[in-house]
Amino acid sequence: MDLALVTGGSRGIGRATSLLLAQAGYRVVINYRQREDAAQQLVAEIAARGGSACAIQADIADEQQVENLFAQLDRQSGYLRVVVNNAGILFSQCQVEALRAERIRRVLATNVIGPFICCREAVKRMSTAYGGQGGVIVNVSSGAVHSGAPDEYVDYAASKAAMDTLTRGLAREVAQQGIRVTGVRPGSTLTEMHADGGEPNRVERVAQRIPLGRGGQPEEIAEAILWLTSDAASYVTGSILDVTGGL
Repeated sequence: MDLALVTGGSRGIGRATSLLLAQAGYRVVINYRQREDAAQQLVAEIAARGGSACAIQADIADEQQVENLFAQLDRQSGYLRVVVNNAGILFSQCQVEALRAERIRRVLATNVIGPFICCREAVKRMSTAYGGQGGVIVNVSSGAVHSGAPDEYVDYAASKAAMDTLTRGLAREVAQQGIRVTGVRPGSTLTEMHADGGEPNRVERVAQRIPLGRGGQPEEIAEAILWLTSDAASYVTGSILDVTGGL
């Protein structure tokens, strides 16, 4: 059975994506940082639906933990065919003038360095140059790259813009090695992440600015990710799909 890794897979978009990938026939490796209970509950839910999954703890911001994550993944049966770099963090809303270097470093460590290291390890396993079977990497960016998220999360938006560049550059590096690299930019989505920024109901506040008049559901973002991993998107690489309700 082919393997699919979803970082930050225990909640929100990661959770919805894990469910869809399991339904598509992958054995899903659900990475989590702290929420073991949520990850194990998701493993049980996937099993109850007839799918296959396991949960592995790792802080994506730590290179050694990422290496250990992939080493544990190597002990699973099957080839790694899909990696979804979904794990990400943000902190309380503030303007740039209030940002401290430590916060910026923490955001970049998880949202930029972590995906870079995950991509590195994924290429070593997927690339035909390494004897792999090929695969797909999907990087979860953000619609915030378009606005820069002023007065709220400029550091977060900047980190996601860096991920977009990673997507484009890596796609060209590995296109001849059987690997497609794509991205998704979710818009305002109804997940718990907004509570991390100090405003749990943020999506409701900004919904009037969204052309479709509402926030997105995690499942809607997950469907886009699933499509990008599928053969239906076999001619898509280096592209980043906006799933933002029209923004």
